[in-house]
Amino acid sequence: MAAADRPLNEVQFLTVAEVASVMRVSKMTVYRLVHRGHLPAIRVGRSFRVPEQAVHEYLRDSYVGVETA
Repeated sequence: MAAADRPLNEVQFLTVAEVASVMRVSKMTVYRLVHRGHLPAIRVGRSFRVPEQAVHEYLRDSYVGVETA
């Protein structure tokens, strides 16, 4: 079930720092992904929260597998 299809009380949100840790990238990279619209987020005050499922979907969709000949 996609994050958008879940009731909000069931969606787990991650901070930018937590997303950066999961993806093993810098916080600036996460901010860029959010600002470019590649990673959905909500704004809470001056910070962003990203649905955990959206991070997993982004990583799955970005996966580059090795094709066999």
